[in-house]
This record gives sequence, structure tokens and C-alpha cells, in this order.
Amino acid sequence: MLQCTAITNLPPGEALPALLAMDDGPDDAEDLLDDKPYVLCELGEHDETTEHAARLWTAETEPPVSLWFLWTTSAGGHRVHHRLVLLALCPYRIHHLREDYRQWCGLYEDHPGNHSFHITDPLRDAHHAHIRPRLRMTAVEPGRAVRRSPRIRREARGRWHP
Repeated sequence: MLQCTAITNLPPGEALPALLAMDDGPDDAEDLLDDKPYVLCELGEHDETTEHAARLWTAETEPPVSLWFLWTTSAGGHRVHHRLVLLALCPYRIHHLREDYRQWCGLYEDHPGNHSFHITDPLRDAHHAHIRPRLRMTAVEPGRAVRRSPRIRREARGRWHP
């Protein structure tokens, strides 16, 4: 399932007090909000009766609780209603046997639609596919030099050409 594409601005005047009021909230709430002037719905594609949802922070409490920004939009895509709520995380997880790790759903408990690990974000996937080759630095064997991209080799020689 594809991720919902709804995006909206985050009202910092409401989000900051909510973050500061959280048990185990962020130490740098203002910086966190500076990095999030807009939020993207994290749910899978859904109908207009379902609220969009973006997680702002997850407290390391037991059980973990997250601050979510939920909103609805008009037919034209303008935000009509919004709220900030503390919600428990979804308890669903999958165990990848081959790689031997567990992956938890990153959404809130009783969320609509698919779990987060069944939702794909084509823009994020395209971005990762674009930057991975540029960042890949692979050691061939222990003790051997690391293979660097041509750009890094040019920079190392002092001849940087875009």
C-alpha cells in the first residue's frame, strides 16, 4: 500500500506546549519543531473520513506513548480541523527470521489500514535509490583500502569538479 500524500503546516504555538507537557518529551522541543514546519501523513492511503496522522515524538516510557498531530482536510486539500493527542504505539510487530530482527509498527494503536511496514513511500524510496550509490563506500577485504566514489577521489587530490 502506498503512503498517503497529505501534507500540512504544523502550528508550533500548539505543538510546543504539547511536547513540553509530555513525560519524557524531547529536551530540544523548539529545535525539533524548527525541523518540522510541515508534516506528512504517515498512514497508508485512506478515504476522506479518516484523519491524517503525523507522529511528532515518541516517549521512552513503558508503555511507549507518542504525540500525534491528527488533521482532516476539505475537498480542496485545506486543513479544516486538527488536534494533538497522546496515543499508545501499535503493538503489532513482525519477525524477520532470515535477518533475525523484529520490526514494530510505527503507527498508533488501532490505526486504520495497514501497519507501517506494509506502507511504501515512493518519494522516500526514489530519494534513497538516488543517494545510496553516492554514499556507498565499501571495504573489499579487511585491511584493504576503502573504495571511494570518483567525486571523493577528485576531492582528495584537490581537483573537485562537479
